[in-house]
Amino acid sequence: MIIAHVPSANGAGLERLVLTDGMSVPAQSLWIDLMEPTGEEDRQVEEFLGISIPTREEMLDLEPSEIIYTEDDARYMTARVLCHSDTDQPSLVPVSFILTARALVTVRYDEPRSFVLFTQRACKPSGCGHQPEAVLDGLIEAVIDRAAEILGRVGDQIEDLSRSVFERDSGRLERSGGYQGVIRKLGRQAGLISNVRESMVTLERMLIFLQANSVRPTKRSGFHAEWRTAIRDVQSIEDHAGFINNKVQFILNATLGLVSLEQNKIIKIFSVAAVIFLPPTLIASSYGMNFKNMPELDWLYGYPMALGLMVASAVGTYTFFKLKRWL
Repeated sequence: MIIAHVPSANGAGLERLVLTDGMSVPAQSLWIDLMEPTGEEDRQVEEFLGISIPTREEMLDLEPSEIIYTEDDARYMTARVLCHSDTDQPSLVPVSFILTARALVTVRYDEPRSFVLFTQRACKPSGCGHQPEAVLDGLIEAVIDRAAEILGRVGDQIEDLSRSVFERDSGRLERSGGYQGVIRKLGRQAGLISNVRESMVTLERMLIFLQANSVRPTKRSGFHAEWRTAIRDVQSIEDHAGFINNKVQFILNATLGLVSLEQNKIIKIFSVAAVIFLPPTLIASSYGMNFKNMPELDWLYGYPMALGLMVASAVGTYTFFKLKRWL
C-alpha cells in the first residue's frame, strides 16, 4: 500500500492520500509511506523518485555496514522501531528511511504506534513543515516520544512490583501472582527495556549520520540543531533505560533471595519437627523391643511413665530451641 502525504490545501500541515490501483504518485508528495508494498508499488515509487527501494528480505539481511549509506544523492537509513509494546508480545520492526531532495520515503511491514501518532499530528494545522527533512524530524521525534512513554510506563509497573515484593502486604504479592508471577513480569519488562535500548541505539546512529551528511543550510532550513537535540534525547533515554534495567536486576535478585528465605523457613520447620520428635521416638522404640526381662512391662504405671517421658522430651527440646532463638 502506498500512502502519499502532500501539503494540505490551506498550506498548513499534510494531507494523507491512500493510493489505489491505477493512481499515480502525486507530484507534490513530501512523504511516501510504503506499508507492506508489493513489487509493483516499489517500482512505481522508484520511477517517481529515481531511486531503488529495498525489499523486505534486503531489510532483514542488512549487514551493519549497510544499514546507513548514500546512493544517488539519496540517504538510506534503517532503524528498528518499537511495535506492539502494549501487548504481551512486543517486538522491534525494521523501518527504512530514504531521504531525497524531493520527498521522504519510509518502507515498513508493520504498524508502529509512533507512525500513527505522527500521522495524526502532521495532518493538523502547523503539524509539520513542508520539507522532507521536516517530515523525517517529526517522525524521529515521534519515535523518541513513544520510547520515553513506554519507559515511563515500565518504570511505574516496576515500582508497583517493588512495593509488592518489599512491603508486608501479602495480598498485594498474591495479586501479582506470587513470587513466580513477579519474576515473569520482571522478565517481560526487562525484554521491553532491551527493545527500547536497541531501538534508540539504531536511531542514534541514524541521527549522527544525518548530522554529518546533511547539506549545510542555504536557502532551505537546516535541521542540525533539531538533530543534535534528538541525539541528546536519545542518549538520555538510553541512560534512563539503563537505570531501570539495573532496578529490574535488583528486584529480581531480591525476589530470588526472598524465595530462598521462604524455602529455608520450610526446611527449618521440617528440621525442627524432626528433632523435636526424635527423643519421643527413641523412648517409644526402646519400650517397643520384645525382650522378656523388661521390668516396666509388668508395672502398673509403666505406660503412663513412658507417655510422660515422651511428652517431656518433646517439650524440653522445643523449649531449648525457643531459648536459643532458633524458632
